[in-house]
Amino acid sequence: MTTLVVIQARMGSSRLPGKVMMPLAGRPLLQRMVAQVAAARSPFKLTVATTVEPADDPIAALCAAIGVRCFRGHPTDLLDRHYHAAVLAGADIVVKIPSDCPLIDPDVIDRVLAFFRSTEGRYDYVSNLHPATYPDGNDVEVMTIAALEQAFREARRPLEREHTTPFLWDNPGRFRLGNVTWETRLDASMSHRFTVDYREDYDFVKAVYEALSTPQNPIVRLGPILELLAARPDIMAINARYAGVNWYRHHLGELRTVSARETRVPGDTA
Repeated sequence: MTTLVVIQARMGSSRLPGKVMMPLAGRPLLQRMVAQVAAARSPFKLTVATTVEPADDPIAALCAAIGVRCFRGHPTDLLDRHYHAAVLAGADIVVKIPSDCPLIDPDVIDRVLAFFRSTEGRYDYVSNLHPATYPDGNDVEVMTIAALEQAFREARRPLEREHTTPFLWDNPGRFRLGNVTWETRLDASMSHRFTVDYREDYDFVKAVYEALSTPQNPIVRLGPILELLAARPDIMAINARYAGVNWYRHHLGELRTVSARETRVPGDTA
């Protein structure tokens, strides 16, 4: 069984353009992200999926420089991009990880993949997001190529094409869904934000890398991050106003399986 991990990346972020090439501890954010994912112990192929737009040429150039496969596809239809990247790689299992998660813990990737593989044939889709419990920015979604192909062929709503997987997880009557919860039994999904969407998010991640990453040990992991934040509330406060903010807030009337409790608007900490 061939497993393909797809890191989706583009330069054209509306809130923080060019974020994937912004520097983190002397390397572009995307390169740090690739290193975090590649540190997982599970066997897989790795592809960065970007667009055919000229603005994304720097992403392709970086991938060539660091020896990572790069697939270039549809600019806005991420479902199309993921599916064709998977077909080209001959994947049986596809893992979706967004490029704005440069603090993703490799052990979390291993844990979600291990669950999927240990239950082989039981699930079409497994993630750690439905419901989410890990700190935001540890997003891992695993699906069979058959499920991804079905979504590719049948999904029609714009949010299903733009976000790749809602056709699967928002249709629990059609697909066999599994979820991996944080082994601590805690829920930090709305209180701890490790993803990069706003300038404050980048400043937060930059502060974490500067505190924890070294040339001898460049990989950052969840445990030390949480210890750092407990000791340095000033770092935790950098992007606190965005804790719990995610794309769900724009689609609460369209998504069947997501409630208002799973998202916030910027600045709302109620």
